[in-house]
Amino acid sequence: MYIEDLKFSLWADFIERDYLDREFKTLIDNKIINGATSNPAIFKNAILSSDAYIAQLESLSDLSPKAKYEAVAIYDIQKAADILKPLYDAGDDGYVSIEVDPYLCDDAAATIEEGKRLYKAIARENVMIKVPATEAGYEAMEALTAAGIAVNATLIFKKEQALACAEAFLRGSRAYGKSVATVISIFVSRVDRALDATLRENQVEPALTGIYNSAAIYSAIEAAKVPGCRALFASTGVKDDSLPAHYYIEKLLAHNSVNTAPVETIEAFVAANVKEAALPIDPALIEAHMEQLRALDIDLDAVLEKLIVDGLEAFKEAFTEILEAL
Repeated sequence: MYIEDLKFSLWADFIERDYLDREFKTLIDNKIINGATSNPAIFKNAILSSDAYIAQLESLSDLSPKAKYEAVAIYDIQKAADILKPLYDAGDDGYVSIEVDPYLCDDAAATIEEGKRLYKAIARENVMIKVPATEAGYEAMEALTAAGIAVNATLIFKKEQALACAEAFLRGSRAYGKSVATVISIFVSRVDRALDATLRENQVEPALTGIYNSAAIYSAIEAAKVPGCRALFASTGVKDDSLPAHYYIEKLLAHNSVNTAPVETIEAFVAANVKEAALPIDPALIEAHMEQLRALDIDLDAVLEKLIVDGLEAFKEAFTEILEAL
């Protein structure tokens, strides 16, 4: 773990074949990261922009586009899992996540089938199956954890989503008979990107809504006390040049949590040498900020709902672009 006293982990939100052989191993050896995450957009950028995949793709010419994608992704996930395995064996995370087909987000049975199939094909116990937090997703999360499969619940913007994930994980782990490693991935910076222009126009401090929303969700997850389950902060790269590159890691540094971020964001955080926890945040501070939003007639719930829909669509678009290119 990056900060042992806080039980705080840093995971790299990036997968690419050449990177796995070089920088990835260095970050692990230097005890900076102890896990990794991926999503369709990450694989799209890797597969379509790196020469490292050409030879394998040429050997897969007879397969369907989705079969090609899975073969490539499974190879990379297996490689990352093998590199991370010593950490996993030592009880220091060591997980890598792969997401199910985003087009299955409203089909529980298909998500369960694909999650189990990918887990079996990858054949590495330190793999997390990533499932979007939809109504169908909650059912899949329960079924996968009931089978002893580690799960990364993704695209969480609302406390209600997080609690539904926590309840699914609790039911699943009880069915399995022991705790299963799970994370609930709270998306942060997209909230601020949706609101900050309006807040600046009205002299309300920007770059806080995402922090406060995430802090409240973190507290709810901690209060749920689901064995083996942690909050994971995602979407923590900075798009606003006025903010420090490590802003969303520093401001959400918390006990018993994970932050997954782009490599450059992680490097900026390490250079800043921040070790003090920032969470929990006083609920009164959070409520005061939310009251400012309401005074501006900002319906935060509606904003968050739109971000959930937009996030699913973005993953679907990235997945479609990969398949069309293959």
